Amino acid sequence: MGALLVKTSLRSNVTLLILLTVCWLAGCVKDAAHQSSNPPSDLPSPSSTDTAYAASPAGITPDLLQQSWQVYRQRFIQTDGRVIDREANDRSISEGQAYALLRAVMIDDRETFDQVLQWSETNLQRRNPDGSRADSLWAWKWGKQPNGNWGTIDNNFASDGDIDAINALIWAAQRWNHSPYLDLARQKLKDLWNLSTLPANGSRYLLPGPRAAFQPQPNQAYLNPSYFAPYAFRLFAQIDSSRDWLSLVDSSYQVLESSAQLSAVGLPSDWVMLDTQTGKVTASTANNLPSRYGFDAYRVWWRVSLDAAQFQEPRAIQYLQRQLQPLRQQWQTRQTIPAKIDLQGKPLVDYESTSQYAMLYPAFQVTDPDVARAIYQQKLLPTYRDGFWDNDSAYYVQNLTWLGLFPTNTLPTDWFRATAF
Repeated sequence: MGALLVKTSLRSNVTLLILLTVCWLAGCVKDAAHQSSNPPSDLPSPSSTDTAYAASPAGITPDLLQQSWQVYRQRFIQTDGRVIDREANDRSISEGQAYALLRAVMIDDRETFDQVLQWSETNLQRRNPDGSRADSLWAWKWGKQPNGNWGTIDNNFASDGDIDAINALIWAAQRWNHSPYLDLARQKLKDLWNLSTLPANGSRYLLPGPRAAFQPQPNQAYLNPSYFAPYAFRLFAQIDSSRDWLSLVDSSYQVLESSAQLSAVGLPSDWVMLDTQTGKVTASTANNLPSRYGFDAYRVWWRVSLDAAQFQEPRAIQYLQRQLQPLRQQWQTRQTIPAKIDLQGKPLVDYESTSQYAMLYPAFQVTDPDVARAIYQQKLLPTYRDGFWDNDSAYYVQNLTWLGLFPTNTLPTDWFRATAF
């Protein structure tokens, strides 16, 4: 996400340096590399004969998802379980490791799941200055260091990666009846709560990472709405009853609603700023943690749609019905949606994004299945060739598209309710 420029009101240069190192956490600079290249497709139309996927309005088949997973595994996941971001100097990040865990458990690939988990637990350990392990969360960035060695580049954590990894561990414990996954999930939940949630104004909020990085002053905190995962927080509450995870469900919707009000057309922002004394949400003052609708904000649609589809959460359904309206109108008028939009509702770029369409797909399934079907047929399927969406280096696109297209109604209901535990 580039160097972070913050106001001089930050408490110290140390805080500024911390912010500089962690401003990449949400992957905001995914711009040109994630533009839709729209190559021609030679893939046959999806079959409608698979009854397990009949509920998918676009007719997405398990064969398509299995093919794209196998191709992704061969291209992006080493045999030792390291997920390679080929768009960013072959680095590995906690977000990518967690996406691989989610996809592996959803597609029932335990071998890959265990490989990815083992590599992550071994190589992404956060260390204290004396070399001892700091906690059970993952350092967010691993890659080639200035001295030429490969290892941890940034010891900070990114809470979205840890949330998705914990979610995957809980699902894996149920899918493969393996309780050690659940033990590790509970250990991580304790650290996530202690290190990445913030009590403020009578509520509790999810921070994107360490407080030192995202709470530059006592009354200010930077938040990333695309990290909020209310469906996961509900699951966490069931296996970790000693902490009030449901309070994060409430604060997530509070911030999502307030964030939408910053936009003239009601869209979520990549980043916002929270006044911890009043609970008021305002536009971010950090130049490279921007309040605009972009590559981070896309994930809001996917995460909220999961809460709507699996828990019939009224706030989720209402949010999607209301906040999708400007994009629905844009689609119906022009059959395109720009990749980035500013707070005034003006396009910031003249290109589209496959990632955005993929995240909009499950959201429109909730509110307007006809639009979901049209987006799949016109914008997603044409970008698919030989198992890749867009191209064979588009790491971020592969993950968001696959996750957005996977019909979660085919997953066991118990996975979202942890009834087995």
